[in-house]
Amino acid sequence: MTADQATELMRSAILLSLVIGLPVMLTAVIVGLAISIFQAVTQLQDQTLSFVPKIIAMMAVLLFVLPWTLEQVVEYSQEVFENVAPNLTQSSS
Repeated sequence: MTADQATELMRSAILLSLVIGLPVMLTAVIVGLAISIFQAVTQLQDQTLSFVPKIIAMMAVLLFVLPWTLEQVVEYSQEVFENVAPNLTQSSS
């Protein structure tokens, strides 16, 4: 495996992790913003109020996108094995 191939695999892994994490993180930001606006409007300043709705929303989104996430990870893993395995057999010959 050349350095360029290894760099490309690492770039793909970082990009995949960002894409996979985006739905959950975006949900946390949106729910957090909505709760912050609600707290500012009602002047209710309880620090623990934002955690429970955020956790529930994040878990719901995680369960919703789990099949897609697993599909993306399996595709990336197959790509890695297809690119690395031929190089291992060539180097051992």
